[in-house]
Amino acid sequence: MKVLVDTSVWIDYFDGVVSPRTDYLDEILGWGPVRVADLIVGEVLQGFPDDGDWERARQALEKFPSFAIGGPELVQQSAVHQRVLRGKGAPLPGLVDCLIATFCIQKNLALLHADPGFEPFERYLGLKLPDPGTPL
Repeated sequence: MKVLVDTSVWIDYFDGVVSPRTDYLDEILGWGPVRVADLIVGEVLQGFPDDGDWERARQALEKFPSFAIGGPELVQQSAVHQRVLRGKGAPLPGLVDCLIATFCIQKNLALLHADPGFEPFERYLGLKLPDPGTPL
């Protein structure tokens, strides 16, 4: 299964944070089906104030196949997902996270993240996580 890596994991990875998620990313880099998305790359890059670090991160991220997230269909489905979550009494993440989660659900992508805002999408809407015990 293809794995879209969220901003929350990339930031930890670039900051040298050791966690099960960054270890998993490190393990699959170079051979696993790692993907990035335009919105995630934008979020990651905005966190680099230093020009040299920004350029190195940009070059690293551009090596992965990338998705463009957006369009009327995705935005409408994201709004439907927000309504479902609201009806369940679940906390609603921001627009970008809703778009990312909805995109992953639609495209059958696993989302590697460290953001509790995605949990309602896992619980109620079938957002998949990569399984570190399963070969990709």
